[in-house]
Amino acid sequence: MSHHGSSPRFIREISVFASRHLTPKQLIFTLALLVGIGSAIAAWVLKTLIEEIALLLTSHFDVTSANRLYLVYPVVGIFLCVMFVKFIVRDDISHGVTKILYALSRRQGDIRSHNCWSSVIASSLTIGFGGSVGAESPIVLTGSAIGSLLGRQFRVDHKTMMLLIGCGASGAIAGIFKAPIAGLMFTLEVLMVDLTMASLLPLLVSCLTATCITYTLAGTSPMFSFELTDPFIVRRVPTALLLGVTCGLVSLYFTRVMNSFEQVFGKLRHPAARLALGGMVLAVLIYFFPPLYGEGYGTISLLLSGDAHASEVMNNSFFYGHETSLVTYLVLIILVKVFATTATNGGGGCGGTFAPSLFLGCIAGYVFSALWNIQTPFGITVPSTNYALLGMAGVMSGVFHAPMTGVFLIAELTGGYDLFIPLMIVSVCSYITIHTFEPHSIYAMRLARRGELLTHHKDRSVLTLMSLDAIIDKERPLLRPDMYLGQIVQSVSTEKALHFAVVDIKGGLLGIINLNGIRKLIFRSELYRMYRADQLMTRPSIVLRTDDSMTAVMERFSHTSTGTLPVLTPEGTFVGFVSRTRLLAAYRQVLKDFSEE
Repeated sequence: MSHHGSSPRFIREISVFASRHLTPKQLIFTLALLVGIGSAIAAWVLKTLIEEIALLLTSHFDVTSANRLYLVYPVVGIFLCVMFVKFIVRDDISHGVTKILYALSRRQGDIRSHNCWSSVIASSLTIGFGGSVGAESPIVLTGSAIGSLLGRQFRVDHKTMMLLIGCGASGAIAGIFKAPIAGLMFTLEVLMVDLTMASLLPLLVSCLTATCITYTLAGTSPMFSFELTDPFIVRRVPTALLLGVTCGLVSLYFTRVMNSFEQVFGKLRHPAARLALGGMVLAVLIYFFPPLYGEGYGTISLLLSGDAHASEVMNNSFFYGHETSLVTYLVLIILVKVFATTATNGGGGCGGTFAPSLFLGCIAGYVFSALWNIQTPFGITVPSTNYALLGMAGVMSGVFHAPMTGVFLIAELTGGYDLFIPLMIVSVCSYITIHTFEPHSIYAMRLARRGELLTHHKDRSVLTLMSLDAIIDKERPLLRPDMYLGQIVQSVSTEKALHFAVVDIKGGLLGIINLNGIRKLIFRSELYRMYRADQLMTRPSIVLRTDDSMTAVMERFSHTSTGTLPVLTPEGTFVGFVSRTRLLAAYRQVLKDFSEE
């Protein structure tokens, strides 16, 4: 499984030592610890780079007016990222979490080694220069790549490899947010399929290690300072329910528009065209709405610190000094944020949707409280800081279809544990709202479109792990339409199979001969020169294609009584046969591997 020759000598020696002196369980815990350390250091490096680049570029700006450099920086950042990927990495590094989901769903767990560092550099250039995305997806990919690399070096089995990739992802989230439980929840809700005690403990080791390393490097204070001045009261439950539904609708808007706008970039074949469109959209939006610059965590801090500071969100913009228009300004930001985020990635930048969903949620919660308090229905007022915080959990839960991650992440990010009940209400309502319209999270959507998504539905997951190519019988002799019965008998006499394909010169399928159907003729040698293959064959009513998902293959078999079906390429070339017995045997084997711990 591993390329032992390619790893450095000292790693080979450590690997040999570990295999001799450690039990399999001890090895897993040791590797989980190492993955936690690696992902936390990577997260800290990335955060520091982003902050330093942004500080260098924007610290001298005059807050009272719009700045034209906002039209330049984002384009430069995306351009640098595109050049770095094209000439140094020479591989696609976008959509970090989607990549991990794909590696897991294909049961390969092979994430390329360059992802241990390439995403860190690419996303620090993108975000530091103003790209309106988050650093979390790239760092999750980096953590998972570290897990995958260690797994290969220590030649672990498939199941352990999947676990180490999960450890890398959870360590990265725990490290970047100082949130160990959120790291664990993220891996369980977004990445992992089956949870057992054997997988829970290594994940916890990774999360705790990453959090402690981050504490050492960056201090123990939560990422956002939040003081609870107005505790939650039962009378506000209806407002929490309503905020949850609002967050679900904001998540739905974000998911659907991102999906559509991504497809616009997908149609642009030339990287220069994508860069031009992405750079232009992003630069113009940041020029008018500076809070869209970078991750947007500065804006979150302002809104969480109370109404006194909220108007500072308008700094550096044309709206500066118009405090009365704050809510309108924030509503406009909610509407355009998705375009800024998609333009960053679509143009060639590198970043994720984690920070954008927190940013949107915070603004949505703040706007909700502001609009509610204008009318104060039923005489209930709601505190804007609490609702900005609840909104973060709501949109996060909606966009990622991960309510528990939303609850724990926000509680850990801000120390807002006293709001646990409203956090849960908002997260669950948001999740139920979006799930009514959209069955997949933003990450899973891209894979679901291609039928490559692993789900919590065990049958479907097993089918996803199977490969059609592995069960096709390609060894049977091919028959030509002009072959006589005598030649056919000679050709298939040593075969155990009953079905044979009749193909044209180009390999296209003309028909199938089933030996059971011509059994009466086979034993009469006087007929051997009378019948030809094209007279004996029948056209198949159902065929499989090499690009069919395994779910589709199973469905085709359930709609036919025949035990064997031919497989064609999308162009119509015959590839081989798949038998029902072979399909079910493969299914049972994968199910057995999948269920064993």
